[in-house]
Amino acid sequence: MRQLWRGAFILWVAVRFGLDELVLNAFSHRGLRALARATRLGRDLSAPRGQRLREALEALGPIFVKFGQVLSTRRDLLPPDIADELARLQDRVPPFDSAVAVAIIERAFGRPVGEIFTRFEREPVASASIAQVHFARLKGRDGIERDVAVKVLRPGMQPVIEKDLALMRMMAGWVERLSADGRRLKPREVVAEFDTYLHDELDLVREAANAAQLRRNMEGLDLVLIPEMYWDYCTSEVIVMQRMTGVPISQVERLRAAGVDLKKLARDGVTIFFTQVFRDGFFHADMHPGNIMVSLERATFGRYISLDFGIVGTLTEFDKEYLAQNFTAFFRRDYKRVAELHIESGWVPPETRVDALESAIRSVCEPYFDRPLAEISLGMVLLRLFQTSRRFNVEIQPQLVLLQKTLLNIEGLGRELDPELDLWSTAKPFLERWMMEQVGPQRLWEEMRAQGPQYAKILPQLPRLLHDYLKSDRARLERETLELLREQRRTNRLLQALLYGGLGFVLGLIVMQLVLRMRLSGVL
Repeated sequence: MRQLWRGAFILWVAVRFGLDELVLNAFSHRGLRALARATRLGRDLSAPRGQRLREALEALGPIFVKFGQVLSTRRDLLPPDIADELARLQDRVPPFDSAVAVAIIERAFGRPVGEIFTRFEREPVASASIAQVHFARLKGRDGIERDVAVKVLRPGMQPVIEKDLALMRMMAGWVERLSADGRRLKPREVVAEFDTYLHDELDLVREAANAAQLRRNMEGLDLVLIPEMYWDYCTSEVIVMQRMTGVPISQVERLRAAGVDLKKLARDGVTIFFTQVFRDGFFHADMHPGNIMVSLERATFGRYISLDFGIVGTLTEFDKEYLAQNFTAFFRRDYKRVAELHIESGWVPPETRVDALESAIRSVCEPYFDRPLAEISLGMVLLRLFQTSRRFNVEIQPQLVLLQKTLLNIEGLGRELDPELDLWSTAKPFLERWMMEQVGPQRLWEEMRAQGPQYAKILPQLPRLLHDYLKSDRARLERETLELLREQRRTNRLLQALLYGGLGFVLGLIVMQLVLRMRLSGVL
């Protein structure tokens, strides 16, 4: 019954914000378009379609807001106006009762909250659809007290999520069946992608592990601070981490007044991102302004502070090479190489004509070179490449979609801090360094060092392994020869049987004919 009421509420919200009209307008049938015009009667649908969709998702609650946020990353599928509007969705949810948060913490650790923390602030400092955060003070094993942030999973999320996901799958199926444009948007694929993100975020230990990996990777860079996780106090429902203090990066005037070098801050953000992508292949994929602060502490003045690690992206060596070569070829205007890379990657069918793909890529990329480099958006370049590739039946990899979305976020932040930011001049050294590291003596030396211990273990065993191989090979050869001889004997016996049987049969016929003739001649 609750599912029925929820479905009815979703339908009412869709009608209220004119989403039914958007669906009907997607059809080419004249009658359905007339019905769409008729349904406008009595409703104010003057707002742009993207705005109406965003407001509808906000009215449907936090799970649908989060779905809209994930959907906004699929700019390779969505029209720009809808993608831009969905990107404005904010995960603002009223906090749940602090008594419930305390109960969850005590259940997770099996102790009263007063025994765990020397101080616990019951008023949450942040609240989102998945969890909320409380500040506290923790006494460690070494006896030192530390300021910490306690992230608590919102109670009862699993059943709510499963119900809303079931409704989303059902609606995605309808959209695919009813509209050709709907099928192009791959709604069921998008819902499945959202399902994965959401369930990953429900396990806070996964987030803690992501943070620990990023902290370890960024340790020597001195550009970004990532909170330390206190593993004795990390469970799937509650994680305790180092408390970070700073100014939200969106408060530009406050940062400028504090003396932060905004141009350097913009460059540092790009450096952090490309280091994570091309050096580590492991990047923070949710770098919107709500998750980034800037430190004003004397020892770490002007450094980034990253928060919320529920979504990270990973890239293989193949992905990194694809990206580096694509960007490099793009800025050389070598569109044939870009086309060849798409085919070599296996993401475009091998029978695709290089010249046709080259022409399509040139038509979308060439206009960028009429602008100064500071105005070129690498995120938009990547997006346009994805959109062009889709026309040639390529399925874009999820990790590259995450990267493109994060790159757009970084560019937006960087140019808000410094409108003249030349992203290419910052990114180029990373691309060139990475390309040089993939070929040449340094790469060979690193591979030898990495594989050295394994080779050192195998080398002393080589004579014995070779002897065993030859011995086993000889034994195998002998076995196969014996088997062939046995097979030959069986074949010979069969041939002999057939030969003798055939001779007997022929002799029998001759004898029968002789007897018959003798009878006819009266001899018998």
